[in-house]
Amino acid sequence: MKILGLAGWSGSGKTTLLAKLIPALISRGLTVSTLKHAHHEFDVDQPGKDSYAHRAAGATEVAVSSARRWALMHELRGASEATVEEMVARMTPVDLLLIEGFKAHAHDKLEVHRPALGKPLLCADDPRIVAVASDAELDGLCIPRFDLGDIEAITAFVIAHCGLARQGARLQAG
Repeated sequence: MKILGLAGWSGSGKTTLLAKLIPALISRGLTVSTLKHAHHEFDVDQPGKDSYAHRAAGATEVAVSSARRWALMHELRGASEATVEEMVARMTPVDLLLIEGFKAHAHDKLEVHRPALGKPLLCADDPRIVAVASDAELDGLCIPRFDLGDIEAITAFVIAHCGLARQGARLQAG
């Protein structure tokens, strides 16, 4: 399974880019999953649901399954946050796993940068950033730079960088 991250400051457009990049990759015959890091408390469940009652009662894991999807919720109950490697090991293998966040982890990343946010480029300090997608021209970059709106060019780069060109071609032809 190939892995590529999207890194950038809050508000830079990582999620928006992912929401456009995923269908572009899938349309080329690739299977894609995502892993999202949350810096805040989050919950996929809600009070009043049976699964919520199971977790509130102390269950470590609660799986919910239907004809359309399934979900597994794991309560840490004071244990350390899972590492990227632990999360990847739990995921079903696909052609490409896109990671949003985890910007300090040592995997290749595409930086999403908007100068209007007033934040510095991450690629200056992270050798694992392999390209930048931005809504402005950026001087002095030693890595590829793509217009944030050019999904076709970004998709082609991701496929080439991750070595997925043959897989996508094979799947489309089959």
